[in-house]
Amino acid sequence: ADRSPDAYTKVVDRLLASPRYAEQQAMHWLDAVRYADSCGYHGDNLFPAWPYRDYVLKAFRDNLPFDRFTREQLAGDLLPNATLDQRIAEATGWPLAMVERHYFPDGETRLRLPSRLPDHVALLRGLQRPNEKLTELMLAAAGARELGARRLTLVCPYLAYMRQDMAFTPGEVVSQRHLGRALAHWFDAVITVDPHLHRVFTMDEILPGSRGLALTAAPLLGAWVAQHVPDALLLGPDEESQQWVAVAAAVRGLDHAVCRKQRHGDHAVEVALPDVDVCGRSVVLLDDVASTGRTLVEAARRVLAQGALRVDVAVTHALFVGDAVEQLHRAGVRHIWSTDSVPHPSNSVSIAQMLANALSTAAADARSASAIEHRPPRP
Repeated sequence: ADRSPDAYTKVVDRLLASPRYAEQQAMHWLDAVRYADSCGYHGDNLFPAWPYRDYVLKAFRDNLPFDRFTREQLAGDLLPNATLDQRIAEATGWPLAMVERHYFPDGETRLRLPSRLPDHVALLRGLQRPNEKLTELMLAAAGARELGARRLTLVCPYLAYMRQDMAFTPGEVVSQRHLGRALAHWFDAVITVDPHLHRVFTMDEILPGSRGLALTAAPLLGAWVAQHVPDALLLGPDEESQQWVAVAAAVRGLDHAVCRKQRHGDHAVEVALPDVDVCGRSVVLLDDVASTGRTLVEAARRVLAQGALRVDVAVTHALFVGDAVEQLHRAGVRHIWSTDSVPHPSNSVSIAQMLANALSTAAADARSASAIEHRPPRP
């Protein structure tokens, strides 16, 4: 027997950490909200209520404060800090469930999905810091198939490994090609936002035999910029940003141009400004992704040195590794705006409705294709 002074505390901590504790507590709450009455007693049609049960279990496992627990159930995605998955679920009307993860000391992961899945399942997973997530994605996709999913759609707001689309030196692995093949094997469709495509123009080229859809947040960012900086000059930090800058500028008729960039390493770049007068103007640097931020830093310094009144930054994917944000502010950047494709304090524009629309359309197309495929022959 443990006779140490904190023996009782250790027992309590061990019991609270057990998933059985959450199940015991959740049972009383689910009885109070008449969870079992939602199907059967009133002759309801099939209604997938299990995501709510899983939400309650997770709340007790995470020791969610009761005030937050109550607000989340009443307000849903109307909460000021609603997450991307909550907003998408609300917009589509699809039930939301979580994939539970347990990390073992040796680095392996155990995943737990809902024990029953419908025919069509959408898995939301961004691939910022992708290496560990790719293993989980492979396991989750295979597990979902075993649990009843016949059609799997990956909703991947940020799709990693898209920059390496060719071998620049002998022996280099073309990551874009091989990741695309893996995702096409695991999923029937992939929906993403502003993938960093350069020499490859469509997602269908990357995903052989699977349906790929690349959405763009450029119009959303363009509208945001026009609202907050009506006279802005949209400036792309390099030639590759032209495709996003032009679309964003067209939303409200903003002026736009792009810089030229020469990269000398992961943290060393040179930026040459376009032949545009920036003196006295409000400049917004717009790009698809910000990683180290060095290109944006160099561009901000150059436009301010040329007399720009102020400089802001708008990006789709806010990776901002290391001291990127600090370096941007040191360079004179005023505001940093991003979408919620990657969770970050700079998130200002939500892509949830755009993703929800794409998901609903994809689901309707899949149902239509299935109906055509299974249509009985005419007599």
